[in-house]
Amino acid sequence: MSKALSSLARLTLRQLRQIASDLGVTLYSRKSKEDLVSAIESEQQQTGADMLAVEAELTPAPVEPDAPTRVVFLPRDPQWAYVFWEISESERSEAQQSGATQLCLRVADVTGLQDGSAHPHTLQEIPVESHATEWYLPVPLSDRDYRVELGYRSNQKGWISLAFSSVARVPALHPSDQILDQFVPFSLETAPAPAPAPEASVPAAAPPSDTGLHERLYQTATNRWRRIGRGSEAFHELEDSAQGGLSEGFSDSAQGLWASGRNESGIGGVAPRQRSFWLVADAELIVYGATDPSARLTIGGEDVPLSSDGTFRIQVPFRDGQQLYPIEAVAADGEQKRNITLRFERVTPEDNSNPSHEAVAEWF
Repeated sequence: MSKALSSLARLTLRQLRQIASDLGVTLYSRKSKEDLVSAIESEQQQTGADMLAVEAELTPAPVEPDAPTRVVFLPRDPQWAYVFWEISESERSEAQQSGATQLCLRVADVTGLQDGSAHPHTLQEIPVESHATEWYLPVPLSDRDYRVELGYRSNQKGWISLAFSSVARVPALHPSDQILDQFVPFSLETAPAPAPAPEASVPAAAPPSDTGLHERLYQTATNRWRRIGRGSEAFHELEDSAQGGLSEGFSDSAQGLWASGRNESGIGGVAPRQRSFWLVADAELIVYGATDPSARLTIGGEDVPLSSDGTFRIQVPFRDGQQLYPIEAVAADGEQKRNITLRFERVTPEDNSNPSHEAVAEWF
């Protein structure tokens, strides 16, 4: 090897890349150290420049201290992670003298562990190029905590550990199960229950931050399609009818006192019995999803709050008729948009229900 090549071989990979960049060597960032030395020598021979002079000019006068070995683990998405590292020359030389044959990355699942250990049978060893400084790793499972170990596979010592990364969480593949429980208070009863007698001074719970959001979304979704109320609105209709719309002599169920089909002559020796009966049922609609946590999300023009991981969940009334929910997410810079429109329709073909406070005693 010539004196010039020997001088180049002593340079670090970063210094060689700087020289290659100034000389116009193509694809220098993808080349290994040996390839860079050959490419720089070839370029210098073609231009006739003095390679040693260039080296003396670019190499700083004080010798830089040997940087410590480190490895960084960065999850990119639920299926892939990016790892980059630096190996000190002293540790690299020591490992090579110990019989190091292959540079490897070890990925370990450490979810729920705090003592530096890993779950059994989760360790994966991935060989990488000897002079590489970055790598993309496939993630075994999403929504887990992982740690990466950098080291050499050795014929003499088996495994030579160089450095550990910090623990990082790989995001989940699906929207988070954690939701914002800021829903409209839901009750099947049309009239509020009487308040119990106060026994002790208990501070009242704070109301939701925006209880009107869900009703406004419902009104927006049904403004163009609503025809007549059914379902939970039927409770109000029954109440209005009971006050003045039913014929005299009939109960709220519109069946009268003789609904059981018996009269006094048909009772015989059995004592008459009365019983009140009632039924309530309704449905609600849950709209949920996820987007970028920094985006602005609207449903029908109404801003919807996002959780820290970008998920959202809205619970709105689901009454009879057609409901339309246009959902749009706009990036923080306003340059990207995504949208989806959901349309729902509910039909109640039969409704013979009544709340408990409207139940009346009937003969049977």
